[in-house]
Amino acid sequence: MSPKEVVEEWVKRFNAGDADALATLYHDDAINHQVTQDPIEGRQAICAMFVREFAQAKMVCIIEAIHEADNVAILEWRDPLGLRGCGFFTVHDGRIAFQRGYSDKLSFMRLHNLPIE
Repeated sequence: MSPKEVVEEWVKRFNAGDADALATLYHDDAINHQVTQDPIEGRQAICAMFVREFAQAKMVCIIEAIHEADNVAILEWRDPLGLRGCGFFTVHDGRIAFQRGYSDKLSFMRLHNLPIE
């Protein structure tokens, strides 16, 4: 799969709330760094992160645009509550090797009535 196709599949699995299926899109030693948190290293740890996050709130990713350059896809997204963000996905051999995401965590917590950390 191309980086764009990987991200399209990532969105599909994310919106299904399927942490296990989502994790299979990552390399064993992948890194997921949401900039409001410490980087998560390894497929198993990334899966566990998604399990926790899906249990915390119903999240929906609506694609606004996906840009692709070489082995990188950039996802511009929004959700039904008005939150916006973007993610950068470095893809090698059809799997995510590195992901960095930018969004407003404080707004996310408030929109989902979650305690502010």
